[in-house]
Amino acid sequence: MKIHEYQAKDILRKYNVPVPEGGVAFSVEEAVDAARRIGGSVWVVKAQIHAGGRGKGGGVKIARSIDEVESLAREILGMRLVTHQTGPEGRIVKRLLVEQGITIAKELYFGITLDRSTSKNVIMASTEGGIEIEKVAEETPELILKEFVDPRTGFQGYQARKLAFGLGLTGTQFKNAVKFFNALYNAYEETDASLAEINPLVVTGEGDVLALDAKMNFDDNALYRHPEIQDLRDLDEEEPLEIEASKYNLNYIKLDGNVGCMVNGAGLAMATMDIIKLAGGEPANFLDVGGGASAETVENGFRIILSDQNVKAVLINIFGGIVRCDRVATGVVQAARNVQVDIPVVVRLAGTNAGEAGVILRESGLHFLVADTLEDAAKKVTEAIAEPVIG
Repeated sequence: MKIHEYQAKDILRKYNVPVPEGGVAFSVEEAVDAARRIGGSVWVVKAQIHAGGRGKGGGVKIARSIDEVESLAREILGMRLVTHQTGPEGRIVKRLLVEQGITIAKELYFGITLDRSTSKNVIMASTEGGIEIEKVAEETPELILKEFVDPRTGFQGYQARKLAFGLGLTGTQFKNAVKFFNALYNAYEETDASLAEINPLVVTGEGDVLALDAKMNFDDNALYRHPEIQDLRDLDEEEPLEIEASKYNLNYIKLDGNVGCMVNGAGLAMATMDIIKLAGGEPANFLDVGGGASAETVENGFRIILSDQNVKAVLINIFGGIVRCDRVATGVVQAARNVQVDIPVVVRLAGTNAGEAGVILRESGLHFLVADTLEDAAKKVTEAIAEPVIG
C-alpha cells in the first residue's frame, strides 16, 4: 500500500526522523493558513499524488510570500499533473503539502527495501540525490552504496557509520546522518514497510540532516497489524478495478495492453503474460485468482477483466492442482452468461478434471476458443484480436 508524502513524514516524526515543518492543505485557504503557521519567508508548495517526478511536471513550486503561496496553491490544486510515473492521463491534485523552505548544502539519496535475491533488507545510499535512482543505477551504478542487513542482528552501528563515511560526511553532518539512518531503519521495521525512500536527503549548512522528500510503501499482508496506517489509504489514487478486485481477494494489477488474463498462481500468470508478448500481444492485466478459486471467484475476476474497455480478448489459463478445472469452467460459463461478452474468449485448462471442464465448455452453448497448450492459447488470442470471433 502506498501513502502520500505528508503521511509518510507524519509517521517519520513519530520515530524521531527529522523532516521539515509542514502541513497538509485541501484548499487554498488551508494552504495559506499552513504557511502562516509555519512562519518564515520561503515555503515550498507540493502536489500530493502517488507518483514521482512531481517537480518536473510542475507540481512542486517555491513561494516567497503569502500571496505567492495562495497563487501557487490555486494553480496546483485541481491541476492534472502528468509525470513519467502517471502516464499520459496524469492525476488530479486534490491535496497539497506546504513546507518551510530549507537552505540546502548537499542533496543525497537514501533508501531501504527488501532484496529478494538475498532475503535481506538492503540499504542504499548515494551522493546523487534529487534525481531518479534508476537513472543512477543504470548510468553510474558505482555511485550507489549498499549495506545488507542480517535479520538475526539487525542494522548495525558500523553499517550506519560506513554509509555516512561513504557519502563524504564529516563532523556534525556525520553524527546527524548516523542518527538519521538508525531512526529511519527503525521506522521501516516497526511499520512493516516494504519501501522507505528519501530523495533527496538533504544536509543543511548547519549540519542538520533532513528528509526533504519521503516515500513509504507497506506490506499489504501486514496491514492488519497497523490499522492506523491502513486508514491512510487514498482510494482516489488507486486504480478503480484494482480496488474492486481487492474486495474479492483477487490479485489484480491493471496494465496497458488489450489481452485480458485470468490465471491461477503468480508464476503461471507471469509466464502467461510473457508468452502473450512473445506471440505479439500485450497483456491488459495481471490476475491471479488463487489456488482455491470458486465459481464465484472466477465470475468476479471475469467481470473485472471485462470492465476494462481496453480489453479486446480474454485468455483464461488454469492449471488444475488445488483448484479443479471443472469448477473454473463452471465459473467461466456462469460469468459469460451473467456478463455481456462481445469479445473473443480463449480457454486453456489443464490438470485436475480437465476432461470434465472441456465437456462443460462444449455443452455451454457459448462460443469459447479452446486451446490445448499455452503456446496455442497465446497464438489464438492474438489472432482473435486481429480477426475477432464474437462469442
